[in-house]
Amino acid sequence: MISLGPAVGETVDAYRTCEFATLARDGTPIVWPTATLRRDDGTFLVTTSLGFAQKALNVRRDGRVALLFSDPTGSGLDAAQEVFVAGTAECPEQIVTSPSGDEAYWSMLFDRQPDSRRYVDRPARWLMDWYYLRLKITISPTEVRTRAPLTAPPGDRGDAAGRTSSLPGAGILAGFPTAVLGARDAYGAPLLMRTRTVARPDGFLVEPAADCDVVPGPATLLVHRHDDRLADLYNALVRGELRQSDDGDWLLVPHRVIEPSGDGSPRGQVRLLRTVRRTTKAHLRGRGLPRPRVDWQALKTLAAVSASQAAAET
Repeated sequence: MISLGPAVGETVDAYRTCEFATLARDGTPIVWPTATLRRDDGTFLVTTSLGFAQKALNVRRDGRVALLFSDPTGSGLDAAQEVFVAGTAECPEQIVTSPSGDEAYWSMLFDRQPDSRRYVDRPARWLMDWYYLRLKITISPTEVRTRAPLTAPPGDRGDAAGRTSSLPGAGILAGFPTAVLGARDAYGAPLLMRTRTVARPDGFLVEPAADCDVVPGPATLLVHRHDDRLADLYNALVRGELRQSDDGDWLLVPHRVIEPSGDGSPRGQVRLLRTVRRTTKAHLRGRGLPRPRVDWQALKTLAAVSASQAAAET
């Protein structure tokens, strides 16, 4: 394991979210936004609910992962450098239902996402208990790289031509000036980088980072957003194949689009809630496990401290 160093560590700690890549069974880098805590021992803690357990299952099959800190929204950083972290991850089978031992992680979430404090009160508990049935992923960094931020020209809101393209995901990508490319190196390890995308008839033109030796194969493009309080969340993933033309251009040929919460509408949120509750129930039933009890009081205490500190600062 390597150290990030004080300056890079401070930058990483300021980011509200990062992009986290695990490897699917077929080797595709699956990338989703997540919150992570850098621990005192240099490891990173990521947790995932049973409703979104696939990243944990991926880690247990192949521990090679990657983190990219590239969206500084809410961080207070001015022209923040991007930070890429490659590492190895472990995820025990234990389902964690209490913040005990990870108080710093949950306090961070309550501070940065104030709306989440409401989940620990009735009647939200009945709807949101799945959210607190967690699997812990510990990441040990093996490589760290920093990059200048990839900025878009003023007024650029994405690929105008993509809005009329028939490619899967073209309309979604067109609404974002940049996306996160998840690709692989020659050894199959995941790589992450910000890129601009341009819709062509046969795929999306992308620009791999200069410090990444990507290879053709399964790849993804992630777009996501959140506001300064980690609200107004949206994310979508375009899965496809990365190819290189004879002239050296890189093209991602899309196969399918995944929008976990739909279009972000109320109807989409209801569908999401139903899906994650079913998925949680299936995860427990498939392992013959009873539904664990959430330590609501401990969570409520941390949420109350967070709310009190926020009120004192205003």
